[in-house]
Amino acid sequence: MSKSKKNTRPAKMNPRMLWMGAAAVVVVIAALVVIIASQPAAATTAAGLKITPADYQTQFVSTGAPHLLLDVRTPEEFVSGHIRGSVNIAVEELEQRLSEIPRDQMVIVYCRSGRRSEIASGILSTAGYTQIRDLGGINAWIDAGLPVE
Repeated sequence: MSKSKKNTRPAKMNPRMLWMGAAAVVVVIAALVVIIASQPAAATTAAGLKITPADYQTQFVSTGAPHLLLDVRTPEEFVSGHIRGSVNIAVEELEQRLSEIPRDQMVIVYCRSGRRSEIASGILSTAGYTQIRDLGGINAWIDAGLPVE
């Protein structure tokens, strides 16, 4: 009985195909690098960019750049202490009071810890607002040594 041997050597790769595949990989990697590099450095929420208290001071307070500082805590929390110049609309009322929020300027949102400001940013984004920054919580503001009234 004779056994036939099967060819177990791998097929030769066409060098041109190898170069084309390598070039395609390089193009994909370069495209990903460009996309990632074009993204803002700040962290993002589902609806907008996060902004730190220090960056808010630099970009808006010290420059006088037009914006609305929106406190989305309850009226009771607002009265107990808030950031100077902020407007209070509780997150639970936000959808019904969107007409009070300008669409032509930046809206900076904050709450106590950051959870409700994230929700409020999502509500604004869903309603078509595009200039939204999430300041997070007033707790971080106070921890940074910034004043409240």
